[in-house]
Amino acid sequence: MTQTAGMNDQRTGAERDPEHARRIRDGGNDGGRITVADGVVEKIAAMAAREVPGVFAMGTGASRTRGAIRDMVPGTSASSSQGVGVEVGENEAAVDLDLVVEYGVSANELGRGIQRNVKSSVERMTGYDVVEVNVNINDIHLPNDGGDGSSGESRVS
Repeated sequence: MTQTAGMNDQRTGAERDPEHARRIRDGGNDGGRITVADGVVEKIAAMAAREVPGVFAMGTGASRTRGAIRDMVPGTSASSSQGVGVEVGENEAAVDLDLVVEYGVSANELGRGIQRNVKSSVERMTGYDVVEVNVNINDIHLPNDGGDGSSGESRVS
């Protein structure tokens, strides 16, 4: 029994039609060319990663520190693609993500969920074939429950 692409087909345009990515960037029949900047791919990947529950922050410790300092300077804003690196070719893209996860979340399940969401978002919005999404978990965010009995004062004098 063959399966046809229908309303429930979750494959990206590039998976359904191998020429999809080429037609997007070549402008279809008009002969024009559409280019997608690396920064756009980075932002799409960052937003897709942040959509997955369990992601606390993006970036390595050093980049998060630089971002916090940048936030203190008036007139600047945080980078929406912090913790994301991309390599983009003619028809393909590779994504590297650095992130901090919430305590208690399965790192393996979270990583797979991020890979799926980033891959589908980048492919859907750009037409690129995403060949890999590397998820690097650099830290874990521990809860501040405050119920450990400590008063915040030093125990020694």
